[in-house]
Amino acid sequence: MRKLFHFTSPTERYKCEAAIVWCFDNRFETVLRKLIKRLQIEYFDPIRIAGGTKCLASPDRESDRDFLIEQIRLSMRLHDTKSVILMLHSDCGAYGGLAAFENDSDTEAQHHCLELQRATSYLHSQIPELKVQPVFVDFEGVWAIDEQGAQAAQIA
Repeated sequence: MRKLFHFTSPTERYKCEAAIVWCFDNRFETVLRKLIKRLQIEYFDPIRIAGGTKCLASPDRESDRDFLIEQIRLSMRLHDTKSVILMLHSDCGAYGGLAAFENDSDTEAQHHCLELQRATSYLHSQIPELKVQPVFVDFEGVWAIDEQGAQAAQIA
């Protein structure tokens, strides 16, 4: 083994303020960082998987949903997580991109809002004690989603 560079990481365990279920599409990395800062989250557990929240709302395989629930439970057990932010974004390849919605961003946003509502309901049915915050990200901002799956307000 050869050391590439020196870096000192904190050795203390942390209490997680939120687990964040998110896609690994790097186009939205900056907005994720800005959202974390806006929400004043210092410690979070990122759970990144293609499609992110899609794995709870409409998984391709039930094992995808099981995997994601287990990751959230691990975050809760290891870092005392009590809150989860569920995120979906525009033009997500796991949904077929914007083209799957005939390039209609309003139709896509409505669909993703309903997916976030389904994912929130499912997560509450599995882990009722969690606080869940669904969020939709498009190329113009970040949107809070209400309990009925409607796009509520821009938050970033």
